[in-house]
Amino acid sequence: MPPIGETLREARMRQRLDIADVEQRTKIRAKYLRALENEEWSLLPGATFVTTFLRTYAEVVGLDPHVLVEEYRHSHERDDDHELQALAPMPHRQGSRGGRRPPSRPPGRGAVVAAAVVALVAFLLVLGLLGGDDAQDGDGDRAESTTTETVPEREPERQRARRAAPAEEPTPRGVRVRVVPVEPTYACVDNGAPTEVVYEGTLEAPQTFNHRRLIRLNLGKRSAQITLNGEPVAVTESPDALGLALRPGGTREIPLGERPCS
Repeated sequence: MPPIGETLREARMRQRLDIADVEQRTKIRAKYLRALENEEWSLLPGATFVTTFLRTYAEVVGLDPHVLVEEYRHSHERDDDHELQALAPMPHRQGSRGGRRPPSRPPGRGAVVAAAVVALVAFLLVLGLLGGDDAQDGDGDRAESTTTETVPEREPERQRARRAAPAEEPTPRGVRVRVVPVEPTYACVDNGAPTEVVYEGTLEAPQTFNHRRLIRLNLGKRSAQITLNGEPVAVTESPDALGLALRPGGTREIPLGERPCS
């Protein structure tokens, strides 16, 4: 089979198309189209994008995309280029999102004492109503005495319970993702299907993206530094492109077919 780049170039010329025509139809940048025709694979943003660009280019110029992709994989791509790499677990930080919730506290002594006092007062009132004036006076004295002795103990218990209950850290609202590239890399960002692409291009400087619910990130290289709401996102090293879905509650890697611009 002729070289891949030569096959693409000849097919384009037979269709009487120039690079600008193919760029308009495929939405692939001209510099990537020239890199495909010249087989300059190192100028492309990763093996995953090469196969995607090959399929799109081949369909526009009337070639069988399957044949070109298989030829590229056989000649240029390592056997493990399509294995998805799992994200390294994020370090657990005490008090952060997803941490263990404090166990529910049993009813305090103050609550038990208060319930007992209420029950006793009700019982004495019933006896007073049934036993006449003298019984009512006596029972009233006992009820007052009981209440006076118990209240000073109940209030400190409530105060200690309030001091002992730890305050829960509020769950962050929204998603704020910052990407700091170590080297220029292809990037595509959206807020989940079927929303429009927020950003697509070569990322050369730090960029911040915000959304109230979800940010999906597709990077050609994994060497970029990524933070979610100020917390670092740990990523394993690999030559593969990186796809992430970032939400307020955490991060997960997404397969190729679900990534933006894939």
